[in-house]
Amino acid sequence: MGSKRRRLSRSGEFDRVYRDGSSYATRYLVLYSFPRKDDEGGDVRLGVSVSRKVGGAVERNKVKRALREAFWALSDRLPPGHDCVLVARPEIGELIEREGAAAAQASIEEALSQAGRAKERST
Repeated sequence: MGSKRRRLSRSGEFDRVYRDGSSYATRYLVLYSFPRKDDEGGDVRLGVSVSRKVGGAVERNKVKRALREAFWALSDRLPPGHDCVLVARPEIGELIEREGAAAAQASIEEALSQAGRAKERST
């Protein structure tokens, strides 16, 4: 499901989301969201950033996989035409180790519901 075109890959794409997007933080991650104005289609695109504070390469890749999987499992709740970046906080590695992808999904849901509330306030 996580096809390549639905991923952010270039650092400029990440920078744009950080710079111009909105952020929603939970204890374990920060979700950045940026509505694309161009004609790149309505697909949501995802970037994942996991720093070395989370752990070694194996640990970071595990976290990235779990976050991507959890994010796309919520695809029906995602705003179309947005670029999203998930930034993992150091504690998330232990959380996923302990409670699995469901915990990652709960954390993403928490950030999405914050985003939903922010959108309601602005309209």
